[in-house]
Order: sequence, then C-alpha cells, then structure tokens
Amino acid sequence: MKIAIWSVGKADESYIKEGITNFTKRIGHYYPIEWQLITPSKASELNQIKKEEAISILKTIAQNDVLILLDEKGKMLSSPGLAKLIQQKANQSAHRIVFLIGGAYGVAEEIKAKAKFTWSLSELVFPHMLARLILAEQIYRACSILANEKYHHE
Repeated sequence: MKIAIWSVGKADESYIKEGITNFTKRIGHYYPIEWQLITPSKASELNQIKKEEAISILKTIAQNDVLILLDEKGKMLSSPGLAKLIQQKANQSAHRIVFLIGGAYGVAEEIKAKAKFTWSLSELVFPHMLARLILAEQIYRACSILANEKYHHE
C-alpha cells in the first residue's frame, strides 16, 4: 500500500518544509509516500473555484484509490483511531490511500462524495501549510502505533 498526501495550496515555508521532510522520511520506513501540491484556482467565484480544483483532483485520483478528505466538518479521530483506519484500509488491500487537504473554500460536492472518510484534525482551523505538517506527523505516529514502537505514549 502507498500513502499520498495531496493539498491544494502554495509551497511550504522553509520552517514547515523541514518538518514535513523529516516526517516524510520516517513514514517512508513503513509505506511508500508521495506528496502533491495542487495549484489553487484563480477564479473569483466560489463555485467556480471549487469546480476547477475538483477537476484537477479528479484528473489525478485513480479508480482504486481510497480518498480520505480532511475537512473541519469531518469526524475527529484519536491517533490510535487513525492507526486503526490505516490498518483497515491496508487489510482491505487498498492500493493507495490519498489524504486530501482541500482548497481555502473547501471542496466540491463530487469530491466529498468520492471520499471514503472525512476527517477533521481539530475543531480549530489551521493554515494549509501547518495542516500538512500536522497530518504528516499524525500519519507517522499512526505507523509507529501499528509497529508497536515507542513514539506514541498512551
């Protein structure tokens, strides 16, 4: 199984990029991992923005990918809960899990409908760059939980 992290937005600031690079290397010990930044739409109308970003996402996602959408209205998970979700998808022979951080205005309904799970990192709203770092750390934490390693303490 592979893990992909996609995010609509701009490139990371250096202080964020360093942390993401660190956790990406760590995740790579468990699963192949890839990152993809999706260019935000420059449209001025909200529905058009979501539509254009959805087209970019749908062009890239494969039929057998498991899409996990990050959205502030999603279900919250504990770190062990995320580990369990990843393990369930692995047990179901998922080819690739795609974690998607949508655009500044959310995602179009067709993306929401395609998602197998919608996850909220927190009741707080984070800038996209920080959400990427938190996501990378939490995926690494989930991997360490599944491997019964000492990174996560309960």
